[in-house]
Amino acid sequence: MKTYNWGIIGCGNVTEIKSGPAYQKTEGFNVSAVMRRDIAKGEDYAKRHNIPKFYADADDLINDSEIDAVYIATPPDSHEYYALKVAKANKICCIEKPMAPTYNACLTINKAFLSKDLPLFVAYYRRSLPRFMQIKSWIDDHKIGQIRHISWQLCKPASAIDLSKTYNWRTDANIAPAGYFDDLASHGLDLFAYLLGDFSQANGLAVNQQGLYSAKDAVTGHWLHESGITGSGSWNFGTEKREDLVQIFGSEGKIEFSIFEENPIRLEHHGKSQSMMIENLENIQLHHVQNIKKHLQEQITHPSTGETAAHTAWVMDQILR
Repeated sequence: MKTYNWGIIGCGNVTEIKSGPAYQKTEGFNVSAVMRRDIAKGEDYAKRHNIPKFYADADDLINDSEIDAVYIATPPDSHEYYALKVAKANKICCIEKPMAPTYNACLTINKAFLSKDLPLFVAYYRRSLPRFMQIKSWIDDHKIGQIRHISWQLCKPASAIDLSKTYNWRTDANIAPAGYFDDLASHGLDLFAYLLGDFSQANGLAVNQQGLYSAKDAVTGHWLHESGITGSGSWNFGTEKREDLVQIFGSEGKIEFSIFEENPIRLEHHGKSQSMMIENLENIQLHHVQNIKKHLQEQITHPSTGETAAHTAWVMDQILR
């Protein structure tokens, strides 16, 4: 079995527990180098995670002859810039979600990797999580009959950072035009495409109700899947309480679950209900990363690629337009 040496560009919070250790724990993968513009923080990360090399310049990592693959974990406005460099260097790549701030940027990235026949993955790891695989199994086994509609309500209070108006790239309209919607809603919409098939049309509206930052803070949308299933969503980031509820309505029952909360998943069928608690691993991207290895070994096709992620970006663009 070939061993792949990975480099990480942008070793921030997401890589501490969620993703970085997942690459280290996957047989056949090594994390051999990290890059962070603050070299002191990069060195600290490398030492704490037993990674031999650290860089302050992404080009040095990308062009390191010992690096086979690159995981881009920077804010989304830089994903296209780094991804095109990785493609030029003829290396495998995984990009944090969302793939890029716009659909057109995603198309540009995909074109670069397709032209060189290079594997490209995007970290929509929910497509690989056991709890959502169970939901997909219920759907595929027609446990609630024919699917009619899916709805998602996601809301949360403004955070202390929001209220203080301290700078946060996640709510900077130049990086994430719809703020937390860009960061969070992409996870659910991508999962819905995986569970119910691609979208054929979508639209919505977005406003800034609170005036705490430049990005939008309230979004509503509705859509149609190619299969004829309708969908609706509401995302508001200035409510009193947090709520995260997805409901899938079928001709013979209903499925309920959360995208982010580790609540039980629930199946209703002809008046009877059952709940299952399927907990996530500490390194939540582990199944996603293990599936990258299986894809590279030609055992499976990874569920989250540049192509699937670009479709999610298209849906996001349509809702915000």
